[in-house]
Amino acid sequence: MPEPELAAALARLDQITRRLRVECPWDREQDERSIVPHTVEEAYELADAAESGDDAKLLDELGDVLFQVYFLSLLLEERGAGSLAEVAEHCRRKLVRRHPHVFGRAEAAAGGAPMPFPEAETAGEVMRNWSQIKRDDERGGDLFGDLAETLPSTLYAKKVLKRAQDAGLDRADGGDDYGDRLLRAVRDAVEAGLDPELELRRAADRYRREIERP
Repeated sequence: MPEPELAAALARLDQITRRLRVECPWDREQDERSIVPHTVEEAYELADAAESGDDAKLLDELGDVLFQVYFLSLLLEERGAGSLAEVAEHCRRKLVRRHPHVFGRAEAAAGGAPMPFPEAETAGEVMRNWSQIKRDDERGGDLFGDLAETLPSTLYAKKVLKRAQDAGLDRADGGDDYGDRLLRAVRDAVEAGLDPELELRRAADRYRREIERP
């Protein structure tokens, strides 16, 4: 899509978001706490669309998630705490910081990336640098940093394991209660390069189909 068409489409979405905020009774009543459950729901529906391989559904769900970004950015703007432009610029700077192998050391360092950092020629090296930059830049070197309490348990466990592993502090869990077994299952999935949340969902779907099969 040519840049003017993209800009025009995004401007129209911005206009309708602002109009809904003023003219729709439901939209007027929302704040970030009331709207974010819908944001989470839309994100899961987007994940489902991506898994399905249905491009039309993916297009539709991407639009729903994009609207959530516009709406939440507007809430920030209303109280003078930010704007959609600031959200986009913050995202741009973060991407530059975390991709020194693309944008160059000088530009990444100017964006706040810690120095020095090694070059990256493989996907694995990219992820290693990404984790290091994120830990140093956003968590001040703290091992775990803030982990969202609303994360599903498998994603929370995945993040804990990944951050410990990135710091070279991962260790085997010798416990044998149900939680320890689940944690080991998450570790096995992560080590196999799989997402435990999606793998569990696929397994549950297979189980459901088997039960439903006549």
